[in-house]
Amino acid sequence: MQVEEVFKDSQKTYQYDFGVNISSYGFEVSHQTIVVNSMAYDRTTGQPSFSDSTVTGFFANAEVGGSNIVVTNATTGKVSITLPANLYAGNCIPDSRGETPITVVSVKWTDSGTTPSQTAEHRWALIQRYSPDRGIGKPSSSAGFTALTT
Repeated sequence: MQVEEVFKDSQKTYQYDFGVNISSYGFEVSHQTIVVNSMAYDRTTGQPSFSDSTVTGFFANAEVGGSNIVVTNATTGKVSITLPANLYAGNCIPDSRGETPITVVSVKWTDSGTTPSQTAEHRWALIQRYSPDRGIGKPSSSAGFTALTT
């Protein structure tokens, strides 16, 4: 899993290079936003740490449109996958380390040219950050939030 911090209205294209012919591959990209109660950062590396985080709730999962998945060269295994803006449309708290929304994106590929077919998956965790032209507020107050209960 790769972790990045993003603004809600950011869009980014990732280049995948499988290094083999992918003519028999099918692709699917889906996403779901979870909310954690707290986040910390490693003082040495600056990387986010979720060791003391608890998932407090989530938003419904959804598919990323097929037009965002472009096989640029099937013979050499190159694919461009664009994660569109606004995968998470709820609120964010400025400079928050508490109640932080994280959109988990799954990039899945299935090779139907093998018997049995083989499926693999890669994930991105996109830590959603406040942007001045978006709403300020707790993610748990956003429409569609489902709290986890124990």
